[in-house]
Amino acid sequence: MKSLVIIPTYNEKENIRTVIERLQALPIELDILIIDDNSPDGTAEIVRSLQIDNPRLFMLNRSDKLGLGTAYLTGFNWALERNYEYILEMDADLSHNPDDVPRLISECENGYDLVIGSRYCNGVNVINWPIKRLILSYGANKYTRMISGMPIMDATSGFKCYRRNVLDGIDLARIKSSGYSFQIEMHFRAWSAGYKIKEIPIIFVERSEGHSKMSKKIVWEAVFMIWKLKFRKIVKIL
Repeated sequence: MKSLVIIPTYNEKENIRTVIERLQALPIELDILIIDDNSPDGTAEIVRSLQIDNPRLFMLNRSDKLGLGTAYLTGFNWALERNYEYILEMDADLSHNPDDVPRLISECENGYDLVIGSRYCNGVNVINWPIKRLILSYGANKYTRMISGMPIMDATSGFKCYRRNVLDGIDLARIKSSGYSFQIEMHFRAWSAGYKIKEIPIIFVERSEGHSKMSKKIVWEAVFMIWKLKFRKIVKIL
């Protein structure tokens, strides 16, 4: 069963080499796809240098900073065209521990369609976040559960593993959101379609290098996306 980790990048030169090397050191067969949005800091050049001796490392270069959602959609379609069975999302900043990747894949092998690396399914497992950021994230997830009805504790998680049948079954062309709202929308569509979902606890560590891509626009997009999804579900039922 072929597995692929998709990692979007924009200005991640401080972290990308370490992430790739740690993934390559895992005791499983794993391909890596970097989707770089024309990082001006030289991220793509570092990846190219690592590709020389690594046939399992791939990269797609995009012309501009086009957003997290479109990066993952590009990666999903690339993976489906090449018949990967397990397709993972992961951040480049080491907030997601590469050592957790085999756990995500293992749960999919055990029969789950979507396995989410969750910060909140077993208490609060976040390290080095400012209290405002933690309250925002935890509150956003509680708000999402309340409005959408999804029984997912960490609906904004960007660390997960899909079986290909989920991405085949979701109309990816209809996904228009990015950031937090992209994660929420993908989870909502998988849950609404009846796919088998499991959350497993992870420890999320705030990046030590580089800068967060969080913005007020991303937060507000997520707030409105939840209501759009709820409205669409009500209309579908009626």
